[in-house]
Amino acid sequence: MELAVLFSGGKDSVRTVHWCLKKGHTVKYLVTMISKREDSWMFHTPNINFAEMSAEAIGIPIITKETSGIKEKELDDLKDVLRILGVDAVACGGIFSDYQKKRFENICGELNLKLLAPFWHVDPKSFLKELIGLGFEVGIIGVYAEGLDESWLGRKLDKEVLEELKKLNEKFGISLVGEGGEYETFVVDGPIFKKRIEIIESDKVWDEKTQSGYLKIKKAKLVDK
Repeated sequence: MELAVLFSGGKDSVRTVHWCLKKGHTVKYLVTMISKREDSWMFHTPNINFAEMSAEAIGIPIITKETSGIKEKELDDLKDVLRILGVDAVACGGIFSDYQKKRFENICGELNLKLLAPFWHVDPKSFLKELIGLGFEVGIIGVYAEGLDESWLGRKLDKEVLEELKKLNEKFGISLVGEGGEYETFVVDGPIFKKRIEIIESDKVWDEKTQSGYLKIKKAKLVDK
């Protein structure tokens, strides 16, 4: 099928692109919604302005659209994009969010598109182990849950980090894959990347009151592999 992948540059959407390509589908477009609100109900926001660089690194055309970020209204913005792409299906990287999946299903139903959610209800530990094993280089760029402090910002998601996440899951009940918004990621390299993203300059933005924050990428470039 020819399809569009809902894309943020984070681990779930990048892994979804990889899955679609391995299944023989044609990924015609990556679709990125840029929310005016950091607390969007539907869309990833940290460093979303670098999604275009991610798309260039992978080598797939990207469609970006600004959205209000207002609950439910942001769905209309997504619908406006999807209705004109001329694809057979839409793929998303959702794992456990019923809120997102139901709304994506409704939009696709209205537009007569199929929805692919290849990792829906996958075992979180298996998902992360496979992600790491496939050679994706994933950085943690946002932390928003108890047990995840400022030192986590910029860390690479590897086997050691996975073990730490498992302990935090047992202690605090956080999602291993961050599906509840516990943490956010940005992928800089992987088996589908034609070029690697090199982060040149970044700042940690930390809120002591909420004990949460993010890594703001200020400058990055593509480098040959």
